[in-house]
Amino acid sequence: MDDKYMVNDILEGVKGDLTTMQGVINECENIGLRQTIQQMRNSSESFQYELFKMAQSKGFYTPAAKATPTEINNVKTEVSK
Repeated sequence: MDDKYMVNDILEGVKGDLTTMQGVINECENIGLRQTIQQMRNSSESFQYELFKMAQSKGFYTPAAKATPTEINNVKTEVSK
């Protein structure tokens, strides 16, 4: 297994974990547990971002092209409806 595959696999796993943690936070009634899960989520988001930046610097990940001003305005218009 090469580095690129492993890094992308970890990124996908963390992405799934973040989605799960957000769902738990949304449903959590116990404030202490909620805060603990929020801290875990924040830590995972930081880890994910650092890993993403490393993957990008090594050419493992190429982000999508930047949106044009027209595309941004179109999205703003659609969301505002």
